[in-house]
Amino acid sequence: MTKINVCLACDDNYSKYAGVTIASILVNAAENDELEFYILDGGITQDNKSKLLSLRNIREGAINFVKIDNEMFNDYLNIKTHDYIAIPTYYRLKLPTLLPNVSRVIYLDCDVVVNTSLNDLFNIEMGTSSVAGVLDINRRMVKHNTSYVNAGVLVIDIDNMRKFDIEDKFLEWTRENREIIKTGDQEIINEVLKDQIIMVNDKWNVQSSNFTNRSSYTQNPQIVHFVSHKKPWHWASFSYHKNLYFKYLQYTPWALSGEEYKHWTKDNQWASLISYFRYRPLFMLRPRFYKALVCTYLFKDKDES
Repeated sequence: MTKINVCLACDDNYSKYAGVTIASILVNAAENDELEFYILDGGITQDNKSKLLSLRNIREGAINFVKIDNEMFNDYLNIKTHDYIAIPTYYRLKLPTLLPNVSRVIYLDCDVVVNTSLNDLFNIEMGTSSVAGVLDINRRMVKHNTSYVNAGVLVIDIDNMRKFDIEDKFLEWTRENREIIKTGDQEIINEVLKDQIIMVNDKWNVQSSNFTNRSSYTQNPQIVHFVSHKKPWHWASFSYHKNLYFKYLQYTPWALSGEEYKHWTKDNQWASLISYFRYRPLFMLRPRFYKALVCTYLFKDKDES
């Protein structure tokens, strides 16, 4: 068996979406994968905990809830970032304290679905690095920092974090730079670990905003990360991959009825198209649209040949 530790963080509002992420992992696990999940619990109700635990009916796997005292994160309150980002996003900065007996995890945001076994990702060579990830879709940030990764999918070597006191360095940098932080925990991770992060293939974190704006046009995304403000569970979301969310939702206790599923996967496609035309009526004049068109429908990935 191959042991794979997966960590997510959420409050009760995001427990359903965490469930979809976990379901997608269980559905696609390899026969020899031994999965253990650590859910950093920012206030999940007992009812939703029971629903999350029921996901073990898909496939055997351990699901652990780690109750979090939010007072541990007072230094991270009121940092400027996106309005929809809540305090659980900062939990990953204290993994050595929160998971004292765990050596390594794959950390996933709850707006992620997984389409393959995580074995290859979990077992990448890390050396002395604490974090491995995929370049962020934001080209401005990558221009500033060529190893600037998206923090929604990370391999985190917690042993290396302990060895090099990374948890303390995150806190120290935050206190010194609080007024200039723009992208929350992602900026903290990337600035503290600048030039020390391992880069992995971008198919492990396909950051999907809309048809044109994707970090990779691969036809074989191992992990899809819904990075736009409007998530798949928002009506008329632009995300090109949003039906994957509803595919894995059907494995959970929050599954839709037949009519609801049709509404969200068929009717929603038309609503999304109309909404996008209104949002960006001249999208067909953008060169990136034609790049996306060619890469999506004419070229196949090398690993699919």
